[in-house]
This record gives sequence, C-alpha cells and structure tokens, in this order.
Amino acid sequence: MFAGRVRLRDAGRNNRGDVVYFQDRIDAAEQLAIALQPWRARHPLVLAIARGAVPMGQVLADRLEADFDVVLVRKLRAPFSPELAVGAIDESGWAYIAPYAGEIGANPDYLAREKAAQLDTLRRRRALYTPGRAPIEAGGRVVIVVDDGLATGATMIAALHSVRARQPSRLICAVPVGAPDSVALVAAHADEMVCLHQPAFFGAVGRFYADFRQVEDDEVVRLLAREKK
Repeated sequence: MFAGRVRLRDAGRNNRGDVVYFQDRIDAAEQLAIALQPWRARHPLVLAIARGAVPMGQVLADRLEADFDVVLVRKLRAPFSPELAVGAIDESGWAYIAPYAGEIGANPDYLAREKAAQLDTLRRRRALYTPGRAPIEAGGRVVIVVDDGLATGATMIAALHSVRARQPSRLICAVPVGAPDSVALVAAHADEMVCLHQPAFFGAVGRFYADFRQVEDDEVVRLLAREKK
C-alpha cells in the first residue's frame, strides 16, 4: 500500500465546498507518476481502463518510459440506477458481482442480460480502439493498471483479474483517489496498491477533480494511435 513516498499537494475546494485534489486527469497522472517512479527502471507496461483513464495512462507511460495500452472492462449497471455498479465484466466474459447486487434487484436473469449487453460494447470498443493488433504482451512484465478513481472498485477488480490471467511478474493497481473500503477490497487482487488519497466521505470520483469531463472514443483512438508510432 502506498504510504507517503511523495509529498502530496494541498487540496483545494470547488464552488460547492467539496475538497478537490486534482485539477484534471492529467494533473492526477502527474502526481501518480511521482509515486510510481521506482518502477521506471523496469520498463513497465501501463494499462489504462478505458475510457476515462486513457489520458492518464499516456502521461504515466511517458513519465515512466513504459509501454502503453488499454484494458477493457465494463461496469454492470444496477437496475433503475445505471450509475451504480453491481459488478463488472472483462472481455473473456468473467464477471465480478458485488455482494449487494441481489439486494437491489440484480437477479440472475437481469445480470445475464446486462452481461450480454456489456460484452457487446467491449467487442465494439476493442475493434475501434486497437484494430488489427493484439493487446501488448503482459507476461513476465511489471504491469501497472490505472484508473481515475475507485468508487465501488468493481471495474478495477475485473481489470486486475483480466491482466492476472496474462501472467505478469508483478501487478500494480494505481489510482489517484479511492473510497477506503474499496481500496482495501481491490488491494487483495493486486501485488501492490498505489492510492494517493482515501477520503473518509467519498461520494463519487468526479467530486475530487476540478475538471472531470468525459473522455470520448475519438480521444482514446488518437492516444492509442500515437502509441503505435
């Protein structure tokens, strides 16, 4: 678990009075890169959870002299509340289901339909983001999986499971901010957890950023195309 290897910047506040740790995802990635500097000499592979973490992954790859690619997973949406995750699924069809899923109406029939819908989205995104090539080889390498934050932790668990199957030598989870319970849950699926902030009152990831605009497909395609050059 990351604990004080760098001096964190002082937090500010937005016009609602929320604590803001990061100006935007780029700022968050620059701060993460400082904490991850010890791995620079190992030529790691940085895998960003698409779409939101892709700009962050590009920054980390530049700062750590790393290879860069995406890991594709999708949130399984709660019935009647699509922003809430009841789990997540990877490209193989493996899914993590949160313990509370059944309590909020995500029964087996609903989950089967939701898994099918999200797998279809994953197939379309893979064809769009990395056409004509396989994912960069992760076997035997230090792999850093990055996201812009951990709320429930479901998508990160699915991403780590997907990457672990590719047999990296070391699997690192790196996030700028996370809910304490979710950080503890996810840490069990990685060899190392790097989380810069764990605020007691979490809410949503976006509240800790001054600018948390959505990352679109065209930006993901552009950043991954740059990596191929």
